[in-house]
Amino acid sequence: MTGEPILRDYLPAAIRRHGSRRAVVADGKTWTYADLDRASRAVAGYLDDLGVGPGDPVALILRNSAEYVVADLAIALLGAAKVPLNMMLSTEEQSYILADSKARVCLIEQDRLDVIEAARENGVDPHVVVRGGEPGAGSWDAAVNHAPLADEPAVPPDALALIMYTGGTTGRPKGVLHTQRGIAANLLSHLIEMELVAEDVLLLTSPLPHSAGFLLQAALSKGASVFVEPGFDIEGILDRISRDRVSYLFLVPTMIYRLIDAVAARGDVDTSSVRTILYGAAPISRERLEQGLRMFGPVFMQLYAQSEAPNFLTRLRRDDHRLDGGNVRRLTSCGQSVVMAQVEVRGEDGAPCKPGEVGEVVARSPYTMIGYLGLAAETAEALSDGWLHTGDLGYLDEDGYLYLVDRKKDMIITGGLNVYSTEVERALAQVPGVREAAVTGIPHPDWGEAVVAFVVPDRPDVTAEEIQEASREVLTSYKRPKRVVLVPSLPVTAVGKIDKKELRRSWPGW
Repeated sequence: MTGEPILRDYLPAAIRRHGSRRAVVADGKTWTYADLDRASRAVAGYLDDLGVGPGDPVALILRNSAEYVVADLAIALLGAAKVPLNMMLSTEEQSYILADSKARVCLIEQDRLDVIEAARENGVDPHVVVRGGEPGAGSWDAAVNHAPLADEPAVPPDALALIMYTGGTTGRPKGVLHTQRGIAANLLSHLIEMELVAEDVLLLTSPLPHSAGFLLQAALSKGASVFVEPGFDIEGILDRISRDRVSYLFLVPTMIYRLIDAVAARGDVDTSSVRTILYGAAPISRERLEQGLRMFGPVFMQLYAQSEAPNFLTRLRRDDHRLDGGNVRRLTSCGQSVVMAQVEVRGEDGAPCKPGEVGEVVARSPYTMIGYLGLAAETAEALSDGWLHTGDLGYLDEDGYLYLVDRKKDMIITGGLNVYSTEVERALAQVPGVREAAVTGIPHPDWGEAVVAFVVPDRPDVTAEEIQEASREVLTSYKRPKRVVLVPSLPVTAVGKIDKKELRRSWPGW
C-alpha cells in the first residue's frame, strides 16, 4: 500500500489472504475465498479489456448471488465506480439511473434486458454483460472465464468508487457520490462497529445494493462466511439458522417481527448460535424489541445512518439493549455516535440544541458523500457548513444517545401544532389489537393536515373505531388519529422501509 488507502488495499487483498476458507454460499453453491479471488480477477480482466478504468461507472442489475459478489470485487480491483441498482426498482427507474450515471458497462440479469432498451431510448448504450443467458460474447461465462487482470491500475484516492442512488420516494432518485478514500474509511468503520469475528456465519436476505452490501464487504474482509439469500423467506431462514448455525443476521424491523412470530409459532427452532442481530433502516417497536430480547437474549445491535454516510453514524450496542436497570428507555434510542463520526442536533438557527431539545440531526465523517451527481443546489444544502444535514429530526440525551422523532418531511402540522409520526406509531403499538401501524399527515380542510393511522390488526374482530377510542389512553388529543384505516399489510420500499408515499396515495378520502 502506498499513499492514502483505497478500497482495493483492504477488500481484494483480504480475499486473497483467506484462501481456502468458506466465503459465500449462494444458489446452493459454496465459494471459497480462492474461488472469489480467481473469478473476480477474471471479470476484472474482462472489464479492463472493455476500457473500464478508475472512476468509470459500472452498473450492477443483479440479484443477490455470488455473481454479484464477484462483480463487486472486480470493480474494486479496477478502482472503478460501482453503480448498484436494486432489482425491485421499476424499468423506468433503472433506465433513468443508467442514463443519469452514464454507466459504461452494465452487468445485468437476462430477464431485465428491457432496462437496456429503455436506456437506449434515453441516449445511453452501455456495454452489456448478461447473467443467465447463452454462453458467448457479452455473457457472464465469457467474463468469468477471461484471462485474469494482468496489472492493477493506479487509482487516485479521490476517484469515484460508488454512485449509490437514493430510494426515490420523493421525486427522482439522486446519485450519491463516494470516493475511494471515503469508501475505504467506511469499510474500516464497519470493521470497528460490527464486532465481527472470522468464525461468524452471516446471513443476508436484503438487497446487496443497499446496506447489506457494505456488511458483506466487511464480513469478507474479516474472513467470515456469508450466506447470501435471494430474499426474505422466513421458513428458509429458520432452517438456515438451525442447520447452518448462523451467528449474525442483518434485518430491518419488519423482518425481526416475522422472525419473532415464526420462532414462537414453531417452537422447535434452535437459535442458540445467534450472537448478533443487527437492525436499522426504520423505527422499531419497543414492545416488539423487548419481546425479541426475551426470546433471543442480549444479541441486538442497532445502526443508524444514510446513503450519504453509509450504515454507521450511531450505534446502539448490545449492552444498551437491556430490560433491567435504569436505562431501559434507551431501547427507543439509536445509540451514540460511532468512533469515526460526529453527530449533533441543531436548531433552525444552526446552533446546537440542548439535551432533550428537538432539532435536525447533522453529522460528519471521513465517509460522508462528496455530493449528489449533477445536483449542485441539493449538494450545497445537504453539506452546508461541512456537515451532512440528514433531514431527520431528533434529540440527544445527557449521555449523547440519539433519539429520532421523525423525518422533516414526515412531520405533521395539524391545527398549527407539530406532531411526530413516529411518536404516534410508538403509542399505537401499545394499543390492544394493533400489530403494526404507520402514521402520516393527510391534507384536511379544517386542520391543514390531519393525523391518519394505517393499522395492521392482530386479530380479525378488531375495528378501526375500537383502535381510535383506545388511542385516547396513550395520546393527547391533537396527536390522536383523526382516522384509522385498517389494512392487511403495510407497503414497503425496495430497502424495507414503510412507504408512506404509497400510503398517502392509497388514502380513501374523508
